[in-house]
Amino acid sequence: MCRHLAYLGPPRSLAELLLRPPHSLLRQSWAPRDSRGGGVVNADGFGVGWYPAPGAAPVRHRTTSPIWTDVGFAEMASVTRSGAVLASVRSATVGMPLVATACAPFSDDGWLFAHNGAIRGWPDSMARFAEQLPVTDLLTMDAPMDSALLWLLLRRELRKGTELGDAVASLVLTVAEEVPGARLNLLLTDGEVVVATTWTHSLWWRSGEDAVAVSSEPWDDDPAWLPVPDHHLVLADRSGVEVHPLAPRWGVPIPAGA
Repeated sequence: MCRHLAYLGPPRSLAELLLRPPHSLLRQSWAPRDSRGGGVVNADGFGVGWYPAPGAAPVRHRTTSPIWTDVGFAEMASVTRSGAVLASVRSATVGMPLVATACAPFSDDGWLFAHNGAIRGWPDSMARFAEQLPVTDLLTMDAPMDSALLWLLLRRELRKGTELGDAVASLVLTVAEEVPGARLNLLLTDGEVVVATTWTHSLWWRSGEDAVAVSSEPWDDDPAWLPVPDHHLVLADRSGVEVHPLAPRWGVPIPAGA
């Protein structure tokens, strides 16, 4: 069970977003409140991606070190500010590689992506999907693992010009139908929009003051945090949040906060 978050809003330091809140991603990495049977300690690395300026390509820091041991990142985080951030701490599924390139966020063409979950029966259960991809994509995959393959499949749709929400919803529904029991909390941003899904694991959101945050768990006790029901998709930008049921054609939008 990984933990991840995304933030869009006025620039804040990475330390303010990831390290200093009372239930920050740092604390969630070893003391999560809602693991749902997916493990507790996220000691298999972490990653942070941020946009240094509007329209700029994202920058990443990824490592196999637990977030609580990376003193260098803590120092950098206190002086690095961004208005668009995606971060994740990792608890590796048994059999998945323990390398920095296996840590989210995955990135290309200005997007950042993370996956909180696991796909049962890997790799056999995803072989049919892998067959749809160019061999060069598979040979250059970040790591031989479920999350990296999900990113290749999603990236293919995004490069076709598919809207972010449509691409994420389609991927989750298709994989869930093919692989029952798959855990598919996905998180995607282009620096302007955040798309997230709940498929077995927890997710919360908060918005206000030209900012929005989506996180596996609230990072503080602000009552503005709202839970996302399971099997739902979140579309968020700095102006607000929409929550939709994850069903064919998405179904009817649920007003944020309902």
